[in-house]
Amino acid sequence: MVAKIESGKSIRGILHYNEDKVELGEAALILASGFAGDIEKMNLVQKVNRFKHLTQLNAKVKTNALHISLNFDASDKLDNRKLQQIAAEYMERIGFGDQPFLVYRHHDANHPHIHIATTNIQKDGERIDIHGIGYRLSEPVRKDIEKKYGLVQAEGRELKHGQSITPAIYGERPTKQVISNTVSGVMRQYSYTSFAEYKAILEQFNIKADRGAEDTRMFQKGGLLYAIMDLTGSPVGVPVKASQIYCKPTLDELEKRFERNKEKRKPFKAELRNELDRLFFKFGNISKAILETELRKSRMDVVFRMSENGQVYGVTYIDHRNKTIFNGSDLGKAYSAKAMTERFKKTSLSVQKLAPTGSKQSSFESTAQHHHPKTYLKAPSVTNFLDIALARTEQESGIKLPKRKKKRRKGQVVEQDQQLTL
Repeated sequence: MVAKIESGKSIRGILHYNEDKVELGEAALILASGFAGDIEKMNLVQKVNRFKHLTQLNAKVKTNALHISLNFDASDKLDNRKLQQIAAEYMERIGFGDQPFLVYRHHDANHPHIHIATTNIQKDGERIDIHGIGYRLSEPVRKDIEKKYGLVQAEGRELKHGQSITPAIYGERPTKQVISNTVSGVMRQYSYTSFAEYKAILEQFNIKADRGAEDTRMFQKGGLLYAIMDLTGSPVGVPVKASQIYCKPTLDELEKRFERNKEKRKPFKAELRNELDRLFFKFGNISKAILETELRKSRMDVVFRMSENGQVYGVTYIDHRNKTIFNGSDLGKAYSAKAMTERFKKTSLSVQKLAPTGSKQSSFESTAQHHHPKTYLKAPSVTNFLDIALARTEQESGIKLPKRKKKRRKGQVVEQDQQLTL
């Protein structure tokens, strides 16, 4: 079990996030503790007011909302009753048993998980200290609950697979809701270390993050807008301000994550570099199209940043398996935008040199050139057919074959094959 605790300044935002999931059929309210009356008949306003009554008792405390998620391994078999027991025991043992809280079970990922919304302001107006609550209280409780309920032990690590993120589609659901869900998933799950990297991964899910032009007031004030993209990559619909999204994916908040993410992604750097080296070795002169296609097979993407005049000035590699993003220069000079551009140029020149220049090319020549461009031998006559076959055998087997000897007999050239011992 993995427990994540996030503090915030708006219980309304936390409830909106979960209630929106309920409305979409992606979540269900399974427990309401500290609520009088029939919770199923309560609307969002009534639920918010229950918490607001407490937060108003101590208006000086601005950070007064908690959003807790308990994530379980995909192999853990948990029904709603078991999840209710786990949630109630967890909240009791971290000091929130007397606080009102709502528990939502989400169905939008391949592993069981619940979200808990509560406040740290008590009925006497006193504040529950949440500083270091993760390592002080949550961590030991988490371990005990794992043993008690026979859960797969996380051993302090996050789950390998987080909540799945699907590309945004304009018009499928309310725009703000789609943007919020997608941005929240990317912001929390991926390890990016710059705005360019963050922007690149969002575009893989059809979301555009826009700071505006450098000479605009929005850019100078650190503003940020999010919009859904169409098939051409252009924004459609009404953009949403970062400050209006529940997880607050503002530029200031993103920059706080840049340094932390540098450490988080380090263990996966060599794995990405090895995958690129494997493709370079496999294909020799590799083209941009082949690189993109082969990386997708390994759940990776490559994004080339282009200037207005069409020049490549940057490259970003995205590893969806490990949720990491690296600029080419971070991996090394051989993987930079300049190095990759040179690779593609060499490939293009090689193809041009191998292209037929006349109309007398035989069908055999065309086939050999297509399948074996690096070892293609021109066949001017049928007598050279065996030479071409031997050359192809050398290429595919890796064995150096002896050359065929030629003898002269009465003015004629007679070809004699050497006996091969392999």
